[in-house]
Amino acid sequence: MFSINPNSGEPIYRQLTGQIKRMVAGGQLKAGDELPSVRELASQYAVNPMTISKAYSLLETEGVLERQRGKPMTIASQLAPGQSEAARLQQLSSQLEQLTLAAKQLQLPKQSVLLALSDVFDRMSDVSTKP
Repeated sequence: MFSINPNSGEPIYRQLTGQIKRMVAGGQLKAGDELPSVRELASQYAVNPMTISKAYSLLETEGVLERQRGKPMTIASQLAPGQSEAARLQQLSSQLEQLTLAAKQLQLPKQSVLLALSDVFDRMSDVSTKP
């Protein structure tokens, strides 16, 4: 469901919150959908449960998730209507800037980077990102 990379330089809780927000914005997670428990995710990705709990708490504070005692964490029922494509693309801006900087430092031509991105995008399209 999620892709956690402990070597990315980005804190794991931020990776998780970003992915959940993108999946909600993209319609892969809808209001009322249940998320795995803190223990499940911590065990699955071999991370500290407090890391998962921090991500869930931040998303709850932002109104993305809802917590009901004794039940799984769910996507909030009062989410804003679907975001435009431009708003969803905006969520990628920092990753795109990092990718662009790395490509420039490696002196890669723009066309080669775009082709590589297209290949990865096509390959990842085969991978299910739905819960």
